[in-house]
Amino acid sequence: MNDLVIVTKKRKNRCLSCGATINSGSRKYCSSDCRQRLRNKLDLRTGLVQALNTRYATFYFSDLAIMMDMILYTSKEIYSFSFPRAPGKTPADDFSRMADLMGEIWWSEQRRTNKRYLASKLLLDCAVRNDGSVTCVKPYEVRMPAIHKKSLKHLDLDHGELNRGDHQRVIRNAYRRQVKIHHPDLGGDAAMFRKIQAAYDSLILWAKNPTFVKRRGFPDKWFYDGSKNKWLQPISL
Repeated sequence: MNDLVIVTKKRKNRCLSCGATINSGSRKYCSSDCRQRLRNKLDLRTGLVQALNTRYATFYFSDLAIMMDMILYTSKEIYSFSFPRAPGKTPADDFSRMADLMGEIWWSEQRRTNKRYLASKLLLDCAVRNDGSVTCVKPYEVRMPAIHKKSLKHLDLDHGELNRGDHQRVIRNAYRRQVKIHHPDLGGDAAMFRKIQAAYDSLILWAKNPTFVKRRGFPDKWFYDGSKNKWLQPISL
């Protein structure tokens, strides 16, 4: 658990997909393309975590290593896999290398024994086992505002900010910040300012009768839900 806390602290103001420094404090990714590249890499390897009968898994990284923790449907232990970062490579690239190595181990044993459970056992024996708290892998459940993502993007807001304090005040403050940057009278782009104005109107309307949806996950780690066989990006708390 101590290592996880350290990784979280290092990631403050860093992209949760590539680790690059982000100047804006409200953003979690340097770009939507960067986020999607990691999601695609994770989703391409769902067969591996499925083969291990995984209920929940998390993926996260530091400057030195990438990590994947798992809880199986058949065990309360945490199985942790780590892999060293390669110079000049992204966490997505490093995950592909780790997953390829794990897949080679699994398939080699499956071909040798013709037993899937023996292949899974051999691979799980390569993991570090931890019988401590499962809270580092079992997901949080949070309320997320039911809002179009583009509206938040245009005001440089995230869901977490709308979960804190007065909704209308948060929206108005964000709007004022964007006006100072993008208003045409101050040298901003007129088309962009129209998008900001539309986003503000949409969010203020939502704030008068706010609705929410529930999401599960972590604020600083990618989360795999075995019931959906799907990786989910970090959530805003």
